[in-house]
Amino acid sequence: MGITEDKIKDLKARQAKLLKLGGEKAVAQHKAKGKLTARERLELLFDPGTFRELDMFVTHRCVNYEMDTVEIPSDGVITGHGLVAGRPVFAFSQDFTSRAGSLGEMHAKKICKAMDLALKAGVPFVGLNDSGGARIQEAVDALSGYGQIFFRNSACSGVIPQISAIMGPTAGGAVYSPAMTDYIFMVKNTSYMFITGPEVIKSVTGEEISFEELGGAKTHNEKSGVAHFACENDSDCIAQIRRLLSYLPANNMEDPPAAATGDDPRRTAPALDAVIPDNPNKAYDMKDVIRAIVDNGEFFEPHQHFAQNIIVCLARLNGRVIGIIANQPKALAGCLDINASDKASRFIRFCDAFNIPLLTIADVPGYLPGSNQEWGGIIRHGAKLLWCYSEATVPKLLLVTRKDYGGSYLAMCSRDLGADMAFAWPTAEIAVMGAEGASNIIHRKEITEAADPGAKRKEKIAEYESLFSNPYVAASRGYIDAVIVPSETRPRLIDALEAMCAKRELRPPKKHGNIPL
Repeated sequence: MGITEDKIKDLKARQAKLLKLGGEKAVAQHKAKGKLTARERLELLFDPGTFRELDMFVTHRCVNYEMDTVEIPSDGVITGHGLVAGRPVFAFSQDFTSRAGSLGEMHAKKICKAMDLALKAGVPFVGLNDSGGARIQEAVDALSGYGQIFFRNSACSGVIPQISAIMGPTAGGAVYSPAMTDYIFMVKNTSYMFITGPEVIKSVTGEEISFEELGGAKTHNEKSGVAHFACENDSDCIAQIRRLLSYLPANNMEDPPAAATGDDPRRTAPALDAVIPDNPNKAYDMKDVIRAIVDNGEFFEPHQHFAQNIIVCLARLNGRVIGIIANQPKALAGCLDINASDKASRFIRFCDAFNIPLLTIADVPGYLPGSNQEWGGIIRHGAKLLWCYSEATVPKLLLVTRKDYGGSYLAMCSRDLGADMAFAWPTAEIAVMGAEGASNIIHRKEITEAADPGAKRKEKIAEYESLFSNPYVAASRGYIDAVIVPSETRPRLIDALEAMCAKRELRPPKKHGNIPL
């Protein structure tokens, strides 16, 4: 056997050993929990046969606590690149079977190298997180590793899409990198995120709480809003990541990928002519409106379970990707509150960063009243929404379906906040407030002094409704470009989007604004 042949044989033997991850026992224990291995996850993420691993042979350099005798295959993380639906993507996948996927110096350096390459190449970066946290034996070197990743998360933000999947434990400092990325996917029953675990909480406060209740997928999708998606299992999680990537450009210099959907751009939706109830206080499902408008009724919805009074989603109009922000009358009557403002603001900034046009669908009676909202900083949080719409330079379309009152009219991308084209249905009511409240203020004295205050109140409400509870005053001032038949909404929006798709808008040069965080 020749020298070269021997070396090739040695290479293959080394690779085969590393491909076994943490060993048969550790892998079996891992899979018994219903989890895929780090390599299986990458195989699902990338198109078959396209993944190319980097830094397979990297090892740790720690000698503390007899770590010089400990082997950690690939230092607990698999990094590399491949194709997702034919488009390049870089990724890492932490290997919990190898020392619990703990992060040390070289583990972090592998991730940082992959991030640097993704940034240079201008392609998305996906992190599949499954780690016990910092490798304690490496002390400050492990902390430094996290810091280097955080720094790159910030540098990559708004330049390339960053997507995180939480597929196991993520605790302490490890949670901050996912939180700095654009989207977080969690897996039900097998993943969790928290700063301090149940044991620490119990020892400090006496509160007893489970891992799932504290930081599981359900908790972070419904209560905290930290996560954007709750997935049934690892396979479902990765399938959803692939679907999200299909809507996104590779970087901030590209347009999102168009796709032939087969849905007629001239298609009308007769059902929309009857979707608004005659009773102004009766709710309807805004998702029915969205389905009727977008290509094939399909949309992809982050934060589906959080702040349900507002909807954010990605969809297509005549094959073009569009981001949609819409009030949901079925939840809190579509009122804006702290969480809804944060949810929409973040989505707007993401879409603006990656050249995704925005469609705002407004049916909003106002801001949610209450001391909890005021003390929680609704002024500050609500200002974020005003800020983000004003800051966004992508094409912005507005559709008013019903109520659009007061400050919330402005907050839902009015013409004054930069809507390029604004449409309204005949059912739209654009005013400072509803007829009843306005009449009680404007005609208070007249109503009070009337022989029949109740009848006088009804008379004044009807008078206000005839004057202002319609879209025509706003249209007469040019704040609404066209009042349209609901069933014709889809072709009108498509025509507007096509007209504005090459929009260019410059703002004063500055380092950055000071968003009211």
